[in-house]
Amino acid sequence: MSETLDKPKEIREGEELEAAAIEPFLKDSIPGLEGEVKVSQFPSGHSNLTYSISVGDADLVLRRPPFGTKAATAHDMHREYKVLKALREAYPYCPEVLAYTDDESVIGSPFYVMRRIKGIILRKELPKELNFTPEKTRAFCEELIDVHAALHNVDMYEVGLDTFGKPEGYTRRQVEGWSKRYRKAKTPDVPDCEAIMAWLAERMPPDPEKATILHGDFKPDNVILDPNNPTKIIGVLDWEMATIGNPLMDLGSSLGYWTQKGDPDELRSAPMMPPELGEVMSRKEIIDRYAEKTGINMDNFNFYWCFGIFRLIVIAQQIYYRFYHKQTKDARFAQLGFAVHILANAADRIVEGKLEI
Repeated sequence: MSETLDKPKEIREGEELEAAAIEPFLKDSIPGLEGEVKVSQFPSGHSNLTYSISVGDADLVLRRPPFGTKAATAHDMHREYKVLKALREAYPYCPEVLAYTDDESVIGSPFYVMRRIKGIILRKELPKELNFTPEKTRAFCEELIDVHAALHNVDMYEVGLDTFGKPEGYTRRQVEGWSKRYRKAKTPDVPDCEAIMAWLAERMPPDPEKATILHGDFKPDNVILDPNNPTKIIGVLDWEMATIGNPLMDLGSSLGYWTQKGDPDELRSAPMMPPELGEVMSRKEIIDRYAEKTGINMDNFNFYWCFGIFRLIVIAQQIYYRFYHKQTKDARFAQLGFAVHILANAADRIVEGKLEI
């Protein structure tokens, strides 16, 4: 299965990271490192930048914010480092973090280093070698839900993350915050989404009594699969949006990426999930299994699903905004304007009662 492992590539232009710049910090901060430092880049992802660092026999990963960004919550390296360090024992899917620095003289921004988890990541095209039968697809879907539910079942007090966020008013802040972000990032060539934002504001349910630790972007290409058993998850990545709040908002965000049989053709044609997975579990099956694992009431889930799609609209638009205004040269971002149109159409159907969970 070595050919299916997630592999780094050459560093993109404008995102260079020099080995000589990080070598002193690495060897001073992580005991036992010896040998030449080599750097390459994991090319996927649209937000924080991820580099592969090899030092002798050690395989490490370095995470830093995108170039030109301030230390907003979504790019706060210390926050990401903190949640991984606190969660590791109770939730072993977290990577092991090894070092952090906010000394910008090293590479120009804060960053942290973790031990690499070698495994398979399901990108937009599923490796043929995996041979995902319907049975394996079902097993993978169940594992994905179970690992997500396991995070929401972690006791935030026991791991010392009870002050990691502000659970009171979380749902309202999310709806209002993401609406504000969309209006700020809107470009002239995308829908205004005002009807979607009004529907979410009018129908938001109260926060549940029990808040949980949230990942913030739990989806198929943010988990690492065991090369010897590709239906088993061995790692969960990209914790930049982690916080404490309403777990159904987290699950709704995840289902914003989910497409299934019977969805509109344009939604199924969007590069949301590897199409080679075949017929995945339905959203209804997912929320039923999640309810069984957590004991959480799943009423009114269309609201959470619509929020998940809208949140994805905003993420895509914020990245597209950078491309539209020539703040990035990454050609992948040019397609995200089309994605905004497709997702907005899906959210409009939910608002109109034409598309349900």
